[in-house]
Amino acid sequence: MKIKDIINVLESFANRQLQEDYDNSGLLIGNSDWDCTGVLCTLDCTEKVIEEAIEKKCNLVVSHHPIIFKGIKRFSDFNYVQRCVIKSIKHDIAIYAIHTNLDNVLSGVNGVIAGKLGLSQIEVLAPKDHSLMKLYTFVPTEHASNVRRAMFEAGGGFIGAYSECSFNAEGVGTFKAGETTNPYVGEKGVQHQEKEVKIEVVFPAWCKDKLVKAMLEAHPYEEPAYDLLRLENVHSGFGSGLIGHLKEAKSEKDFLALVKDKFRLAAIRHTALRGKDIKKVAVCGGAGSFLIINALKAGADVFISSDIKYHEFFEADGKLVLLDIGHYESEQFTVDLLIDILREKFHTFAVLKSVVQTNPVQYYF
Repeated sequence: MKIKDIINVLESFANRQLQEDYDNSGLLIGNSDWDCTGVLCTLDCTEKVIEEAIEKKCNLVVSHHPIIFKGIKRFSDFNYVQRCVIKSIKHDIAIYAIHTNLDNVLSGVNGVIAGKLGLSQIEVLAPKDHSLMKLYTFVPTEHASNVRRAMFEAGGGFIGAYSECSFNAEGVGTFKAGETTNPYVGEKGVQHQEKEVKIEVVFPAWCKDKLVKAMLEAHPYEEPAYDLLRLENVHSGFGSGLIGHLKEAKSEKDFLALVKDKFRLAAIRHTALRGKDIKKVAVCGGAGSFLIINALKAGADVFISSDIKYHEFFEADGKLVLLDIGHYESEQFTVDLLIDILREKFHTFAVLKSVVQTNPVQYYF
């Protein structure tokens, strides 16, 4: 088992190209060609987590939050980041972070939150822009099905909950093969006409290289003609936050009690209650105040997130209830999600959950 095998499984669930521009997901320390002795999953990577990995003989730590988030100009014992990096390198511990790309998939961090609350009819709150492309190519009629299949298998043709979607139009292509060519059909120096099918498929932008390669390998022509277009359409399955519906409406106090119980909270910071039932719920794990406006536009009764600043609470404007449940608390079940993803693929391989409590925020009662 190589570390890159673990990474491939994680990125098939949440492709790294889905991360936000400011983020630093991916393999931060180590070599993807190392043999993997075990995986330790955690929300945060700290010195104690690295020590736990050493003790449990796991040479790969998979964390949600990147230990290296911005440039490091020196390696000393100045802060916990530098000490953690030094310790991991000294003991050949690889560190991989899967952060905002895991936030931006429907069944990722926010999907777990929605599941804990029993939400249904789930949709992305702020779909990601420029995440879709279209490829179309021209294929001899008898080879169209093979090329289509190759494009589907490479990730093309998904529209919402539908798969293997394509548009096909028949026509006639012309070409004249040069003297240095080896044409699949026709003769050198003679214009040839061939019945062809124009195949169009939509695909996530990060599949581009894989999709083009699959199309070229399946295509019979020496020089296939194809075009790539970047679409303005948004992909309904990728983006920030989620919104969904409770099976039955709850009073505000009953809903607060539900949230407190499901997320094992000591307290909840929130705006004034409105005296209205809760039915439509928006969520964003981690710091999600940038989505308050999206929750308002979507008609949410409540928006659950964390790290909401004093003045940001005013943005609710009496139109919804804002709940700040704490950053760690909102993402605490992410570790279980990572373990489920890996154990589903690697049944007999050591995928462990860190026992280190990494929440830096404590409460006094």
